[in-house]
Amino acid sequence: MTQSESSSDALRQIAARITQGLSGDVLSADVVRGELIVAVKRDAIVKALTYLRDDPMCDFTQLVDVCGVDYPEREERFDVVYHLLSMRKNTRVRVKVTAGEETPVASVTGVFVCADWLEREVWDMYGVYFSGHPDLRRILTDYGFDGHPQRKDFPLTGYVEMRYDEDQKRVIYEPVKLTQDFRTFDFLSPWEGIQKLLPGDEKAPPTPPKQGA
Repeated sequence: MTQSESSSDALRQIAARITQGLSGDVLSADVVRGELIVAVKRDAIVKALTYLRDDPMCDFTQLVDVCGVDYPEREERFDVVYHLLSMRKNTRVRVKVTAGEETPVASVTGVFVCADWLEREVWDMYGVYFSGHPDLRRILTDYGFDGHPQRKDFPLTGYVEMRYDEDQKRVIYEPVKLTQDFRTFDFLSPWEGIQKLLPGDEKAPPTPPKQGA
């Protein structure tokens, strides 16, 4: 048995343990491309993460990240995804719940304190509301910002951005604009190579001629 097969087998054992321990709260538990992915009912997220942290076979004591995914075509358009790590067992699990625009998800700050800022980021970027969060407010955008920038239907124009202006010594607002021109590509195959110099190529030392050429 290879190391990859052994690792996947261990993850499948953990998946069976989670399914048994959380009973009817688990919607699916699968090992996909060597990663354990568990989908649970939305109202069971606090119970599920507590179990994953405290069960000795799971031992997922570290919350690495909380992020959002937007599927506008679905009735419950968002996935809230929790990434957990077991330092002792060197294993990871990805836990997912679904949520709608008006559907709250229970905060897990009582289970993992570090979820505070992570949930604030999901709220700021996607608009997923976390009930029971101690201080749910924007964390990346400005306080008066309207909308949630990582939704797939968020417009790319018509908004303003803020920055500190060194000349005026104050924060100013200005229309959102691209600060770098779009790059152009010639789409040649790598065997043909690019026929023109790219920015920065002039700094490279000249290629010495091949012997016998």
